[in-house]
Amino acid sequence: MAAAKIKKGDSVVVLSGKDKGRTGTVLRVQPKDGKVVVQGINVAARHRKPSQQNPQGGIDRFEAPMSMSKVALADPRDGKPTRVRFEERDGRKVRVAVKSGETIDG
Repeated sequence: MAAAKIKKGDSVVVLSGKDKGRTGTVLRVQPKDGKVVVQGINVAARHRKPSQQNPQGGIDRFEAPMSMSKVALADPRDGKPTRVRFEERDGRKVRVAVKSGETIDG
């Protein structure tokens, strides 16, 4: 399996769709489906009927998974979208922002 370019806790920029240009933090990654869940992005609403557990009913809002191809890592230097490259630095394989050359994980 290839190394993950986007991980939980990363800051990402949305490249397309209704939330284009917005930035958020990755809450969950679903590598098998190629999807990510980003905080405050791609919010879906479900209308719920009143039930035993939820007697009030109402509208549930939650972040829906979105395709990994719709997000790009935010450059640590300026916050703009960047691609990711892997390099060996100090004997460790690290993620590096292609735009600025800055290390992403420590």
